[in-house]
Amino acid sequence: MNLNLAKLAKSAYYGNMSSVNIGSLKNQLSAYLRRVKNGEEIVIQDRNVPVARIVPIALPGEGDFAAEEAYLIATGQMKPALEEFDEKEFRKLSRPTVSKRAMQEAISWSKGER
Repeated sequence: MNLNLAKLAKSAYYGNMSSVNIGSLKNQLSAYLRRVKNGEEIVIQDRNVPVARIVPIALPGEGDFAAEEAYLIATGQMKPALEEFDEKEFRKLSRPTVSKRAMQEAISWSKGER
């Protein structure tokens, strides 16, 4: 009877989250991560005792550049700038020169015409 009560309490607390024991998670990590990417939360259990939860990362909305930048920095995909961008100084820099042949080769390469 206590076992059923424990199961009921778990299901009420975790809702419709999936749960997995550590061994199964190790063996099928890619499959569980795909589920998380699709928005599902996974509860990790050690011998049927919940110990952690994997949740999807909330991505910034399209066009919200400040939120996108913060997300990229937080996930380690981008480093913050060391100094503010100065457009006037940038425009003073000399432009590189590229031969016509090098440009044609680059265009052909990008089109797959190797």
